[in-house]
Amino acid sequence: MAMPVVVPHYTVADLESFPDDGNRYELLDGLLLVTPAPMLPHELVVVRIRDELTAYLGKAALVLGRGAVQVRSKNHLEPDLLVLPATVRLRRQWGDIHGFWLAIEVSGRGSRVYDRDFKHRAYRRLGVGEVWRVDLLDRTVDVIRPDGSEVEAVSDRLEWQAPGFPTTLTLDLNRVFEEIYDDE
Repeated sequence: MAMPVVVPHYTVADLESFPDDGNRYELLDGLLLVTPAPMLPHELVVVRIRDELTAYLGKAALVLGRGAVQVRSKNHLEPDLLVLPATVRLRRQWGDIHGFWLAIEVSGRGSRVYDRDFKHRAYRRLGVGEVWRVDLLDRTVDVIRPDGSEVEAVSDRLEWQAPGFPTTLTLDLNRVFEEIYDDE
């Protein structure tokens, strides 16, 4: 006889009671996603991308290393990098901030399935302009563009033009992944 599986649903308020144990606790439509703390290869790739974005954007945008895309009480996603225009009025609560240009997830062994199969497209549904999923194992970046086109897998050079910018950022992925090993 089959038994029904009861999957608990959580809210953003519930997240406040979760332990500060290094894991990342996120919500997608009320479902809890838990991923382990990132390791050194992950953090190195995040820093390299953040530095390139910061140099390209200057004071016209904010590149945040910790932040959240929070929509209503059932969605709270924490990408590795968030980019928003400097003109956005910063608020105390993440749920009050909108207009994100770009969300970037760096996926290692511990977060790959969540990032690829669940969160990747959810960011676009939640109002983020463009999404990158940086895969440490494959050494590629999956891009979901604002025009709704298919996911584009990039393995050498990634080009991105921030809204309203006259120039394009060219991200050399060989440099981003340099000395990053697939044993994370």
